[in-house]
Amino acid sequence: MELFILIITLLILAETTVLTVKNIKTPFVGSNQKRKVYVDTSALMDPRLLAVAQTGFIADDLIVPRSVIQELQLLADGKDHDKRLRARAGLDAVRELERVLYFDTTILGDQLDRTPVDNRLLELAKQNHGAILTNDFNLEKVAATEHIDTLNLNALALVLRNEYLPGEHAKVKVVAAGSNEGQGVAYLNDGTMVVIDRANKKIGEEVEVEFIRVNQTAAGTMMFAKLAGIKTTSKNTTKPTSTQTKKSAKPPKPIKTRHLQK
Repeated sequence: MELFILIITLLILAETTVLTVKNIKTPFVGSNQKRKVYVDTSALMDPRLLAVAQTGFIADDLIVPRSVIQELQLLADGKDHDKRLRARAGLDAVRELERVLYFDTTILGDQLDRTPVDNRLLELAKQNHGAILTNDFNLEKVAATEHIDTLNLNALALVLRNEYLPGEHAKVKVVAAGSNEGQGVAYLNDGTMVVIDRANKKIGEEVEVEFIRVNQTAAGTMMFAKLAGIKTTSKNTTKPTSTQTKKSAKPPKPIKTRHLQK
């Protein structure tokens, strides 16, 4: 009996310990403290940054060091025409990011000494347990050696890009008829709808298709395709045009006339 009571007591003690640990961790996990993300020059010069920020996908606070703005200013005053335009767009992006409501954008007054900008970003991110937003491949690799998280717009675009491009082939299963006559509908592994021309009689079959074009909107992505090996014929080749008819027609025979002698 005493052994049974001891076992019950130990079980209750173990359960109480687990609940205590969970209660201790919960406030930390569910806290509203945002991560500090330090933005570098390459990310600010990328026009996609502002577009992504305005969608609300970025919830962390963005911090732009003064050294980064100074580097943008130097590029904007430089001799390279393309870099000048991109740097000026980067300076405008800083002002536009401050107007986004989903996060706070702060201009950090760091020391403007001879420390390279990339090294300054690494120092700030490491000291404040933050991350770096960059498109610089080499900076991303160096940050990985320092165990610093990085956010890369190129990596985001690579993940969101279409699995197939126009001209590529794939095998899909036709599951239904399309809204227009002769069309069949299939779906890719990621859920993208594929509208296939002349596939209404292939429902339930797996066919090879060639993608023609992509229609991407805010509602989703839709791809249009045709059955592989089938050539699309233009409607203009079925009937000759009026110009072709005139050219192909035989010229009229000349009318013989007699010259009257005076």
